Amino acid sequence: MKKILRKLIPEKIILAYHYMQSLAAAIIYGFPAKNMIIVGVTGTKGKTSAINYVWSVLNSNGIKTGVISTANVKIGDKEELNKYHMTMPGRFLIQKLLKKMKNENCKYCLVETTSEGLKQFRHIGVYYDIAVFTNLTPEHLPSHEGSFEKYKEAKDLMFKYLEKSSSKYINDQAINKIIIANNDSEFADFYLNHNVDKKITFSMKNKSDFRARLIKESEKGINFIVNNVEYKSHIMGSFNIYNALPAIIIGKEAGLDNEQIKEGISNLSVIPGRMEEINLNQDFKVLVDYAHEEQSITNVLKTANKVKDINGKVIILLGAEGGGRDTKKRSIMGKLSAELADYVIISDVDPYEDDRIKIIEDIAVIAEQNGKIRDKNLFTIADRKEGIKKALQLATNGDIVLITGKGAEQSITINGKKSFWDDRTVTKEELHKLLKS
Repeated sequence: MKKILRKLIPEKIILAYHYMQSLAAAIIYGFPAKNMIIVGVTGTKGKTSAINYVWSVLNSNGIKTGVISTANVKIGDKEELNKYHMTMPGRFLIQKLLKKMKNENCKYCLVETTSEGLKQFRHIGVYYDIAVFTNLTPEHLPSHEGSFEKYKEAKDLMFKYLEKSSSKYINDQAINKIIIANNDSEFADFYLNHNVDKKITFSMKNKSDFRARLIKESEKGINFIVNNVEYKSHIMGSFNIYNALPAIIIGKEAGLDNEQIKEGISNLSVIPGRMEEINLNQDFKVLVDYAHEEQSITNVLKTANKVKDINGKVIILLGAEGGGRDTKKRSIMGKLSAELADYVIISDVDPYEDDRIKIIEDIAVIAEQNGKIRDKNLFTIADRKEGIKKALQLATNGDIVLITGKGAEQSITINGKKSFWDDRTVTKEELHKLLKS
């Protein structure tokens, strides 16, 4: 019904409706964002991880911080998983959460901010003080008429909103407007091109204010240096250095010293559904990760190949969403998994109302073209639970199993029916059965 109405009603009226809803929500809840320092994080990938690093740095040092992200909602040390299957909650819900965080004396609130949420004016009344840009690659394009340019411009709405917002005062202290951007992205200058109090860049390659260098990467985490200070993170994958860098910068802006920031980075041991290990004392490693597009799948596969035992295999379960999501990435998934994994299992992610078998076959055909052989090192198993079971059964001593695509999401939608689901729970259950057999 919603899809039919959207086609019948002019877009300007729909956008006006979204705007008025957001404004009404902010009024009803008393503009809670005016009483906290709001950090918005946008980009194609890394948003949830970056936010959790920032939370750890601030909260570890007594600065009570709230989080609204794809994976989790936090108020200080209290955490619940995001059960809404929505990264940036609808207008009334986001204001309700902000109000709760204000009432529980959070000084900072970290908001994962999406292009679609910005396009629908969910940011109205959020009043950002710090805007973080992580990276930009083609993703979510169907939500932007298939246009990468419109996707890029939608992300910029957060930075424009920051620039135009009135100056904020908390306890009679003026709060700086700050943009933090990944200078290794070719789009950094686009998002930095706004009139704010401070512009701060980070990188691993190009010159920047905070430039990092990897020292060591292992299955226990990463060691890296930023501006002559060494940091240790227990989250796997050198790509997570990019996610830790905004936390180091925001920690500095909050007045923390190097030792306090180092402690905050080190204290973060788990990000729900982000390189999250499932360990029941088995002799192979199992990781659940949200990776669902080209760069994130590449990152997790390359990390697995770096840290696995010398004779270990990489086994990946993956899939692609239906529901009008970008179909082009199916062939990319097939090619990457065939090239970088030893075994590939293709299963449902969220087919929605689409033909689940066609989605799987679109990936499998490309994997075959790139060297995989069905029922030998390529398996198509629509039922995700059975797919996870197969991935675990294939594993032997020293292997790494990657369960990708959903992370800590709390539901799955097949044939239009939404059901409870958690990859981590299902993986634990199937692993427990395997170890008992």
